[in-house]
Formats: sequence, structure tokens, C-alpha cells
Amino acid sequence: MSGKHMSEYIVSARKYRPDSFESLVGQENIARTLKNSIRRGQLAHAYLFCGPRGVGKTSTARIFAKTINCADPGPDMEPCGKCESCLSFAEGRSYCIHELDAASNNGVDDIKALIDQVRIPPQTGRYSVYIIDEVHMLSSSAFNAFLKTLEEPPAYAIFILATTEKHKILPTILSRCQTYDFNRISVEGIVGNLRNIAGKEGVSIDDESLHVIAMKADGAMRDALTIFDQTVAFCGKEVRYEEVLKNLNVLDYEYSFALTDAFLAGDYRTAFLTFDEILAKGFNALHFVSALSSHFRDLLVSRTAGLEALLELPESLKKRYREQAERCPLPFIYEAMNITVQCESAYRSSINPRFLIELALMKLSTVAARQAGQPMVSAGAAAAAPPQPAAAPKEASARPAGFSAPASSPAVSRPQAEAGKPSPAPVPASSQEPAPASPQSSTASEEIPSPADSPALSAAPQPAGGTPRPRKSRTARTSALSLNSILEKSPDIAPASGTETPSASENISDEDIMAKWHDLAASYASKPRLSNTLNSSKLSISEQEGARYLTFTVANAAQKDWIESKLLHELEGRFRQLSGAAGIRLRVDIEPEEERQQTVYLPSEKAKDLMSKNDEVRNLVSDFGLDVK
Repeated sequence: MSGKHMSEYIVSARKYRPDSFESLVGQENIARTLKNSIRRGQLAHAYLFCGPRGVGKTSTARIFAKTINCADPGPDMEPCGKCESCLSFAEGRSYCIHELDAASNNGVDDIKALIDQVRIPPQTGRYSVYIIDEVHMLSSSAFNAFLKTLEEPPAYAIFILATTEKHKILPTILSRCQTYDFNRISVEGIVGNLRNIAGKEGVSIDDESLHVIAMKADGAMRDALTIFDQTVAFCGKEVRYEEVLKNLNVLDYEYSFALTDAFLAGDYRTAFLTFDEILAKGFNALHFVSALSSHFRDLLVSRTAGLEALLELPESLKKRYREQAERCPLPFIYEAMNITVQCESAYRSSINPRFLIELALMKLSTVAARQAGQPMVSAGAAAAAPPQPAAAPKEASARPAGFSAPASSPAVSRPQAEAGKPSPAPVPASSQEPAPASPQSSTASEEIPSPADSPALSAAPQPAGGTPRPRKSRTARTSALSLNSILEKSPDIAPASGTETPSASENISDEDIMAKWHDLAASYASKPRLSNTLNSSKLSISEQEGARYLTFTVANAAQKDWIESKLLHELEGRFRQLSGAAGIRLRVDIEPEEERQQTVYLPSEKAKDLMSKNDEVRNLVSDFGLDVK
């Protein structure tokens, strides 16, 4: 291409920059307000245009400045484009419209030069308009030098300040300006403008590609036009959807649709392979999870009546979302969104991000099957699975689908457990004869459900050898449990061999019980602070509602709260084991301040304490005039 043709090329962001209120996209309310103020002659002396980048702040300021100086504006307050003021502005030689870039001219001297320029009235037109872009970049001293002129400028001077960071503007500046907040441009607005520009440039492009560009622009028209130029440079005059995705490195919607179908089928194998394919193409893993979250959100919107306006997609994609949303139960969508959001939040702190995402894919593949009560089957697993027997045992029919009892667990039928009959004791691996059952074990077998009664318990793996692993049940089916059975089940309060029963422990005297307290403190020798706290406690025994309570004191409320919330249960169990008083209960209280022993820390405090207890030391200090400070 020759240099002549290269010099004639103008980027779309400049070539199609709005030059009238009508050509502004997405800012109709602001355009209407400004036109009404011009029509009624109610012009302010200072305006502040704030909003995101590329939404038309500076373009609106130029259109406004051109319109108020136009000699013959149209009936809709649009500049004529033919008068001397409009022509001089279009050719860049206007002397009544001045632009200042505050990013590079942010000092006091620059503002002083601007103030001197304000004193000169306009040569043509009625107003001198000063457009200060990126005004938040001005220094504090420059802002202060500008305050007086901004508050009381000449009648012919109008200031238009533009910024992307309104929070950095001084309140004294904000209070002197009319503020206009510019919004991000909608996807439909960007797509419509790009479609018109593509028609003028002779570019053939489909709606799906335009929506991808609009979504990538994130509400900024200038960014959308830049991406459009980049796409045309890559694809030529015939723009295809696949080439747009490749050029912009955007994840295709097809991946999200295919993955959702795999999740609904419980096919985690396909989900893993698709994720690996996406990583091989160079996509960011976090963007992949974010795309899944957006996809589930769009499915929810598509499934809910009345929310169609929230779906910023072309009609072809809206139809596909509606079709897939009809196959997705609402509980599945809710849980899927929760899984992807949790994965996004934990991604940055994860040591192994790929495993974190694969775990999320595994969870997503089990959601639909779990909610439907069906087993999860991966692709190809059904063919490799062994044939199932025609008749299943009666007890297996009561369990949920996908359940298989371990071979080593004893077979107990549900009717027998529900009838309250004792379950037969499991046969030890080393002997085929049944173990003798004591009265206590018989009672426990009647009151506590056996592992075979609960699918959640029986489904857990058993140790080799056939002996069931002892486990703690979260909830008991009956409340009539003996104290001995509770002590046996809890490792914190399990009594030692030969421990007395509660009825026998009532004969233990208070003195014997308190004598065992120091043994409890000694058992925590590995934790010196706790051991010292227990040793220094004051003890008292009381009876309440037939129970004996041992109360011990601590120094402050923080110690009391910590022991009650984290340690009291363990202390009580260990003390019962040491004292042989299975019915004793522990309480913790705060020692009264008047009875609390003052702890000395500093050398001077130690010396004074020693002098108060020993007369010889006090006389020695007095005779020799020693300094104890």
C-alpha cells in the first residue's frame, strides 16, 4: 500500500466521533438536558462531566460548545455546521473553544495562564468555552488557584470539566459545577452503532460477532470502535464469528452449552477433557470459571419469566439459552452458581488452581444426579460395568440407588431393627463363635442403631478382617441411653477400668475429690499456662438438684469464656477418670478481685513484696539506704 493511502486512513474512533447531539449513543438524557438549557438560555458557568472512559464526555463537551456558539442552530438545538463558528471549529481554528489536557498541564503556572486567557473576550461567537479534560489530575495548589475564577468567571466564559474519577475532585470544585453523570453504553446501543458503521465501511459482519465486540468493550464506545478496527484488520471485509473469537481470545459460547449438557448427564469425563482443551488454547483458567458463572446466570434469567430484558444477547443465542434452560431444574442452576462462585473466590489463594477447578467440575457433574437420586455415570463407564443380578436382597431394596454395602458388614434386616429386637453381635475375625454379650452391651445394641440400619453409616468403608470400625453416631434414635454407654462412646469422658458407677461415687468425700484436682493440673504439664491456672484455682463443692458440682476459679472473664467454650468438657471427663467420681460436674467462675493475689512482675515490685514479708530485709534496706527502684 502506498504512503498516500496510509496517510488517508483514519481510525473509526476519530472518523465516526459524534459531532451532534443526535449522533450521541447511550446519553440521551444528558443530551436532552443540555439542549433544553440552550433553548431556554439557562446556561451555567461551570459543568462537570464524569463517567467511565469512552462514553462520550469530551465529545459531548465539544458538541455543547459548538452549539452555544452556532449562529443558526436547528429547531432541535443541533449545530448548523455552516456558520463561521461551526466551520472554524470543524477545521480546528476556533478561537472561542479552548481545550486543556490537565494530565500534562496540571501545575499552578498552567492554571494561571488559563486564568489570564479567560480575561480576553471571544472574537467570534458569544461564549469562550474552556474544556479541561482529566481535571482530577490537577494538583491541589492548581485547584486552589482555579477556585475563584471558577466561581465568578466573566459572563462570556463557560468551563466544562471532564473526569473519569469524580471522587478525586475537591468538594469545593464540585459545589461550583453542574454535575452530569455519564452511563456505560448498553450492548444493544454499541451493536446498533457498529452495525451502522459496518454498513458505511462495506464490512459484512453477523450479530454474534458484533455482540462479542460489544461485550469485550464493556460499555465504552471508543473501545468498541478500536476493537472493530482490529477485527476488520484481521478478518478483512468478510468478518466471521470463529475468526472474531480467535482474534479477541474470547471463549466460545459453545463450550458453556456443551459443558452444561455434560453436567446434566453426569459426564465428568467430557468436562475434564473440555477444560484441558480450553487450557491448551491459551485461555485463562479463571476466565473459564467466570464464563461458566455467567452462563448459569443467563440460564436462570432465561428460565424466569419477565427477565428477558436482562439478557444482552442476540436472538439466536437467546433461543438456545431458553432451550437449555428448560432442561435445567432450578435447584441445579442455584447449586451450580454457588459452586462456580466459590471456585472463583478460592482461585487466587489456591496452591493448585487446576485441581480446584477440576474439583468444581466434578461437583457440577454430580449435582443433577444427586438431586434426581440417580448414580453418576461417566461416559464409557456403563459399558465397562459388570452385569447386575436379576434379584436384589430385600434389605438392599430399601437403600438408595447406587448404594452397595461392604462385604465385611453384618447383614441386619430393617424390619428386625425397627421391631426393637437386639441385633446379633458381629463375629470377630479370629473366631467363628459368637462373643458373650454382657447386659450392658445388650442394652446398647437395643438403644443405639446398628451401622446396617443407616445407609450413610453402612456405606463407609470397613477395615480389613471383617470387624466393623467403631464410629461415633451424630444422632441417637432413642434418648434412653445409660450413662455408662455415653461414657463408652465419648473418648473425652471415657472412664478407666475399674471406675465406679455414679451411684457408687456418691460415697467419695469432698476432701478426696478436691485432693485429685492437683492430679488434673499435673496431667496438663505439657501446657504450663493451663497447669498453673488450674493449680492456682480456688475450689468449692456444692449440690444442686441431686448433682454434685465442683467449682474452680480463674483470674478473668477471658479465661472463663475460653475454658467454657473449648476445654470444660475435656476437663470434666479427665477429672472424672482421675477422681473416680463419675457423677461430678465442673463449673468455672471468676475469682473476686479482693481475694485475687497480686502478681508482681518488675524488680522493684518484687523487692517491695520481699520487704513486706521479711523484717530483716526491710531493716537491711533501711540501714544501708539501698534504692529498690
